[in-house]
Amino acid sequence: MTDIPSPAPPTVSVVVATRDRPVLLAKAVESIMGQDYGGDIECVIVYDRVPPDASMERSDPHRSVVVVGNDRSPGLAGARNSGALRSRGALLAFCDDDDEWLPGKLSAQVALLESRRADVAVSGIYVLFDGRSTARVADESSLTVLELARRRVMEAHPSTVLVRREAFFDRIGLVDERIPGGYGEDYDWMLRAAAAGPIAAVQEPLVRVLWGAQSFFQRDWRMVVDGLEYLAGKHEILRADPRASAKLTGRQAFALAALGERRQARRLAWRTFRSNWRQPRSYLVLLMTAGLLRPDFLLRTAHSRGRGI
Repeated sequence: MTDIPSPAPPTVSVVVATRDRPVLLAKAVESIMGQDYGGDIECVIVYDRVPPDASMERSDPHRSVVVVGNDRSPGLAGARNSGALRSRGALLAFCDDDDEWLPGKLSAQVALLESRRADVAVSGIYVLFDGRSTARVADESSLTVLELARRRVMEAHPSTVLVRREAFFDRIGLVDERIPGGYGEDYDWMLRAAAAGPIAAVQEPLVRVLWGAQSFFQRDWRMVVDGLEYLAGKHEILRADPRASAKLTGRQAFALAALGERRQARRLAWRTFRSNWRQPRSYLVLLMTAGLLRPDFLLRTAHSRGRGI
């Protein structure tokens, strides 16, 4: 009897959007090329608003690197879509240019996708900030639409996402390029992914996420306010659920307080309190508008614990 050969593992295309961070980019690509995954890996580097550097291209059919420019809207969302559209793999993954994958990431996630028949898989992360490393792992029960709406679930980081190609282009959709400043584009995509079907999660941290490096876009608090307003208009759950609504208005209030718009910030803080008195952002904002706390101190404190505001 002739043995039937096992099918080859699916090709994985990894999109890395970048701009002016060559040292970090090189480390990210090295971690992708160094995966212990038995299938082919294609890394698509997308240069956003800067000329592409073709020096990193690699023609190895099993571990290739392709360099392209962002030919869609400027910013992270357009760059990610440009890379996805240029890719050829049956599976798509994303990695920020300041993050690094641990060697077993793809092997664990591809195996989980196959065993669960899921469209999307994530993994845990190590948050690296100010010399500290904090492990964060998402439980699958937190990756539903309702729980994602109520809590950002930073553990489900975009650099951990692995998705079937047909799901990305058909059932979930591309990254939304209309969000003001691209703020929360990954969160919007994750909400849509959860609505399309269950998200599987490898229960160990397999990505190192560097916080505190130069951001892909500089923090713009007005952009945060506008981006959250856009998301609230797009996803009814963010308005309908009291806890989700409180989280969103609390974040808007924080951004307004950071802008110095104290009256508006206090108004939203009180609205947050009425929606959910347990939401801590309402209290933080009132302390900020009283001049007792500074936004940079609160951000640094949250980041040191592997969390965000």
